[in-house]
Amino acid sequence: MILEVENLSISFGALTAVNELSFSAEKGRITSVIGPNGAGKSTVFNLVSGALRPGAGRVRFDGSDVTGWATHRLLRAGLARSFQITNLFFELSVYENLRLASQVLEPARRAWLPVSRSKKARERAEDVLERFGLAAKAGELAGHLSHGEQRRLEIAVALASRPRLLLLDEPTQGMSHGDTRATADMIGALAGEVSILLIEHDIDVVMDLSHRVIVMHQGAKLAEGTPAEVRDNLAVRTAYLGNAR
Repeated sequence: MILEVENLSISFGALTAVNELSFSAEKGRITSVIGPNGAGKSTVFNLVSGALRPGAGRVRFDGSDVTGWATHRLLRAGLARSFQITNLFFELSVYENLRLASQVLEPARRAWLPVSRSKKARERAEDVLERFGLAAKAGELAGHLSHGEQRRLEIAVALASRPRLLLLDEPTQGMSHGDTRATADMIGALAGEVSILLIEHDIDVVMDLSHRVIVMHQGAKLAEGTPAEVRDNLAVRTAYLGNAR
């Protein structure tokens, strides 16, 4: 397993946002977390990625207990994430966004060298530009891209550091049908190369891409299984899927 979450809990005042949640994610597979708005999905991502420290429970990444680790430390260890709200340097070029994200690949001893000496970061940025179909936009400001292109760039930025586990928080949010399909195909192609933990509201995307699905409701796990098992689960259909159709 690449990720093991054990009895994870966090409260904000009287509100229990995540309540004794346990699940695991297999290496090289796509594991999706779904549920209604307010179910606690993004809070789980914040706990796993180090943005929040759990009140109880443990997070294990590739066999190591990483509970409460800072985000930058987790990134160095191989865990990266994208965000529900586009999170880019809009006044920098597409290339510079990717080069900065790739900088983590450089040894710490090279941190004070000129940018022109960051060979690994430059090569990785160029590779990712090609892979994500952004080479023609390399010199364009990120803020000038279309919404779909910005979302694609954000996934590319998250992947630039060569993570072993990639957390994607609603990567197709606000996209057109065509952009959604293209992004889903791109995410599917990453499986095997990198393990993916995915939050996604588009149920068709979830069912097409996922190897395993965790369903949350009111901060707790309602169900878990293959896409077919989850789709056929009466409790899931009542709480979520039935309302989404």
